[in-house]
Amino acid sequence: MLNFGTKVSIMTTLEAGDKAPQFSAKDQDGNTHSLEDYKGQKLVVFFYPKASTPGCTAEACNLRDNWETFKAEGYKILGVSADSQKRQQNFKNKYELPFPLLADEDKEVINAFGVWGPKKFMGKEYDGIHRTTFVIDEDGIITEVISKVKTKDHAAQIL
Repeated sequence: MLNFGTKVSIMTTLEAGDKAPQFSAKDQDGNTHSLEDYKGQKLVVFFYPKASTPGCTAEACNLRDNWETFKAEGYKILGVSADSQKRQQNFKNKYELPFPLLADEDKEVINAFGVWGPKKFMGKEYDGIHRTTFVIDEDGIITEVISKVKTKDHAAQIL
């Protein structure tokens, strides 16, 4: 990983054309989701730093507001962060999010997709989740990696 001054490069080495990593994690209700469950369907997996924070809320609500379009285009959506099931459940309920949120507290899915790493905020460096979205086709192949997420207009970036 290269670090030039204050810019921290994206950790993931996954790119369009790569096979999506196998994963399995529980959602806000304790239901297990794995890549296999979505075989034959298009899947959007969006990683976000922390439930109910301003940027993450804007991103999730933008996807929620475009849910019908995603469904019409044949997409399923999964949100992933290292938050607890309870925090994910509160986030989903509060903003009426129509898609599952994976509670990846052990960071298995986060590490499989390579979105955990050094970040900078207000001059401080720390490890955290890089806000990144992966679009995966019916065959489990990544068709797009979005690392410069526009939280308020994310659906348009994907669609």
